[in-house]
Amino acid sequence: MAISFDLLRSRLEGEYKRLSEQLEQLDISTHPAEEREGSPFGKREEEATETMEFEKRLSIEKHIKDQLDDVGHALEKFEDGTYGLCEGCGQAMDPARLEALPQARLCMSCKAQQAKNAKGKFSAK
Repeated sequence: MAISFDLLRSRLEGEYKRLSEQLEQLDISTHPAEEREGSPFGKREEEATETMEFEKRLSIEKHIKDQLDDVGHALEKFEDGTYGLCEGCGQAMDPARLEALPQARLCMSCKAQQAKNAKGKFSAK
C-alpha cells in the first residue's frame, strides 16, 4: 500500500510544530545564573556543573534546530513541487524511505554513497 504525500505532509507539519514547541520550552527553561553564597570551593564545583549543563543544553538545542531545518526543508520541497525527489541523483525516492523518514533528502543509494565517501575521508592518513 502506497503512502500518500498528503499524509507525509501532515506528519511533517506535526513534527515541525512539535520541534518548535520543544525548542521554545528549552529557551523558557534556561535561567540566568544566580548569585551564589558560600564556600569559594563549592562555587567552582557549581560553575563546572553549570558549564556542563550549559554545554549539554547547547547540544540538545543544536540537534533540535538541525531537525527543524530538515523538516522545514522538506515542507519547502512540497511547496516547490520537488518533494520525494532525491537531492543527489534527482530520481524519485522509494515511498518506504519517505514513510520511514519523511524529511529524507537522499535516496538510499545516494545516502550509502555519501556514507562511503565520508568514511573514506576519515580513514585516510
